[in-house]
Amino acid sequence: MIPPIQFLDLKAQQARLGPALRARIDSVLAHCQFILGPEIAELEQRLAAYCGAAHCVTVSSGTDALQIALMAENIGRGHAVFLPAFTYTATAEVPLVLGATPVFVDVDPHSFQIDPEDLVRRIASIKAQGQLKPRALIGVDLFGQPAPWPALRDIAAAENLFLLDDCAQSFGASLAGRKLGREADATAASFFPSKPLGAYGDGGALLTESPDRAALYRSLRTHGEGTTRYEVLRTGMNGRMDTLQAAVLLTKLDVFDAELTQRGRIAAIYDADLPPTVTIPARVPNSQSAWAIYAILLPDGPTRDRVQASLKQAGVPTAIYYPRPLHFQPAYQAYHSGNPLPVSEDIATRILALPIHPDLAETQAHLVGEAVTSALGRATP
Repeated sequence: MIPPIQFLDLKAQQARLGPALRARIDSVLAHCQFILGPEIAELEQRLAAYCGAAHCVTVSSGTDALQIALMAENIGRGHAVFLPAFTYTATAEVPLVLGATPVFVDVDPHSFQIDPEDLVRRIASIKAQGQLKPRALIGVDLFGQPAPWPALRDIAAAENLFLLDDCAQSFGASLAGRKLGREADATAASFFPSKPLGAYGDGGALLTESPDRAALYRSLRTHGEGTTRYEVLRTGMNGRMDTLQAAVLLTKLDVFDAELTQRGRIAAIYDADLPPTVTIPARVPNSQSAWAIYAILLPDGPTRDRVQASLKQAGVPTAIYYPRPLHFQPAYQAYHSGNPLPVSEDIATRILALPIHPDLAETQAHLVGEAVTSALGRATP
């Protein structure tokens, strides 16, 4: 009997890793160093080594990673921060929290990654208006795949922009044969439980090649402290990862590559089983996805809604990432120029995410493909 299909199955993963997880957690309970315990330094070393980065600083969430990175560059009022319109809200809210202005850029219709051509247009428009100073560019590695980093690096260098990689969904992905983590001036990772490498609560990290930035990140995550706890050098925040989360992540790192391989197998099954009326995810050239999300495009909005309802009835959970682009969100509409971003606006009406995780059986993946085919009124090949 095939077990019920879960969109995300942390219970199955926990059962698989149970003894190792308990040993790691029991070790923290024994030494009682719940903040910045020895597991934090161990995790930072392992994450840096995994990505080939010089420095890793763990923090309390992916959102705090973004905020600390921008705080370190003194980005704030009067500054423009360029970012894709089709992504999660954290990417846009952090510039606003710091007083900067998010400038929304359209995305590629195939990869859903930020569109370099539209980015160049948005930068030129902001410069022509003369009200904001272009200061930063956030590339988002959406759904597990890398952003177009060679083009983004060229643009950032030409415009003297701080380049930040929002790698919240794509830790473990690679581009041109190397893991993400070194494509930008700094890389922000998230270890939210649903991510490919997920904690049992919030958690994040910053990766950088710069020792000065790493030292600044460590200060900012701990209230701006200096060489001692009660020496305050700057305005910081409480952005530390707790030791229990590090213990969970260290356990999961031991099996992370095997889990990425299984995610890839599930994606390949969907690629082969889904009918031609479904647009399957386009691959970023010369890359390997972490497959955080497997997002398909249906022909139109009504079809998407009908397919989603049919899949729910068949016991197949789905999700919509994202039901509206950021420039349509009430919180951000006042900061958008009003220019249409047609690709982001279209994708939001047609996108649908299917279950993908390392504990999804391949037989279950085939059933998902059959259910999508049935919902579209087509016979299974």
